[in-house]
Amino acid sequence: MFIPLYDTNRLRHIRLQYVTIGLIVVNALVYLATALGGESFSNAAVLGLGFIPSVVHDTAELDPRFIVIPESLSYLTYSFLHADIFHLGGNMLFLWVFGDNVEDALGHIRYLIFYLLCAVAGAAFQGLLAWDSQVPLIGASGAIAGVVVAYLILYPRVKVWVLAFARIPLRIPAFIPLILWVLFQVVMFAAGGEDQISWACHIGGIIAGAVLVLVLRSRGVPLFAGADDDAAVAAPNQPQATAEPVAPEPPAATPRWGRGNASSSD
Repeated sequence: MFIPLYDTNRLRHIRLQYVTIGLIVVNALVYLATALGGESFSNAAVLGLGFIPSVVHDTAELDPRFIVIPESLSYLTYSFLHADIFHLGGNMLFLWVFGDNVEDALGHIRYLIFYLLCAVAGAAFQGLLAWDSQVPLIGASGAIAGVVVAYLILYPRVKVWVLAFARIPLRIPAFIPLILWVLFQVVMFAAGGEDQISWACHIGGIIAGAVLVLVLRSRGVPLFAGADDDAAVAAPNQPQATAEPVAPEPPAATPRWGRGNASSSD
């Protein structure tokens, strides 16, 4: 539908989005490790670290050769695995464009908690609807869905650059592509879309993100904010500063030279 490229939303409360950067690095490193390990290693990682509802719900048992973590941890570990470079790249692009401002609004620690809880919610919703499924769930899309809907709630009027239909560059308010993205997930979930994509995981992340952003955002961070230009308007009814009279300088005997101002697997 669209590919996000860039937003015009500066950071207001943090200097650097190091949690977002760290998550991207971890996801990339895990993908490299599984890809370089070969097909058998990659399959073992998917079985051992992916979220398998039937295993978590004790209706099936995993081959002991693939048990590397307590099964409950797969609610988190699945979100760091990706099927291929396109799966990884799509998720990380959304995280790069939208994650920094959500991190800015929540703070580093609360943002990390938010991200991980959205991942858990995505797996939990998938497991609830496919209780006995033996198909491993992998990918960060549940967590990314939470980030996207949080951005939509926090900054719907900020302008973003997107590629519509993967070829037409547009600069439009964020609420237009993001609402369309959310509606697309809902429609595909209701229609039972492609089997290889867990639309339920996306919906779980969306629900969690919409709720958690209201709870975890930092004090004073508004909802439904506009662009930076909107925030630059002076607040009403504020007293204007008055300048103190300055005595004129006596004439100098020699010229004084001034210094100028530099002017979605899930």
